[in-house]
Amino acid sequence: MRKHLLTNLFVLGIFVISLNACNCNNSSENCDENTNCKTKSEMKYSKKYTNADFYKDGKFDEAVAMEAMKDMFEFYDVPFTPFMEKEVWVTDFGLGDFENVGMGGVFWVNDQEHNYFAHAIYLLPGQMIPEHAHVRTAFAPKFETWMVTKGWAYNFSEIGEEIPNGPAIPASHGAVKSKNWVVQQVGEIIHLKKEESFHFLMAGPEGAIVDEWACYHDNDGLRFTNPVAAL
Repeated sequence: MRKHLLTNLFVLGIFVISLNACNCNNSSENCDENTNCKTKSEMKYSKKYTNADFYKDGKFDEAVAMEAMKDMFEFYDVPFTPFMEKEVWVTDFGLGDFENVGMGGVFWVNDQEHNYFAHAIYLLPGQMIPEHAHVRTAFAPKFETWMVTKGWAYNFSEIGEEIPNGPAIPASHGAVKSKNWVVQQVGEIIHLKKEESFHFLMAGPEGAIVDEWACYHDNDGLRFTNPVAAL
């Protein structure tokens, strides 16, 4: 009887250990070499691609750039919808440094008649949008609001006092006018400080996915600090 009881306890112990191991392999968790499990919320996304991946014979490889974006989408559980498959774009703005200066994006809507715009901004770890402003054309200058939904970002503006100890600006971009910055975390909402003012976003080391809302985007009103940059 005692031997039978010990056998049952041993089998039960093996079952519990197996169950824990199974749970550790759950898609929402990650196990390291010491079998310590981390939930998805405890894990951090990090850089996986460099310019060595993004450029072939000096030419920007958009397909690889899109692979990098999809990898970030998967980590952050962002569904890659049929609309996104058709409309998502990536760009290095002609600066040849997508690892550090570039972005992905999708325009959910850009309605000239009703004067509204909705955009998702996709920034890989450490990636910067070139500094720019939106000036008046036949349309009012674009006024923007941003909310980070995944990761975090530095939000830069030329309005306000210079704040020291900011992140380094990539050499491929050059000098910037915007030296007032804040760290924008998930859920935080920031508005453009002034129409036609220069500004930009730069992702932290975990990348950033940012929702943007604005009035109609007229690309003719886009002005970059770096004269080579183009969208």
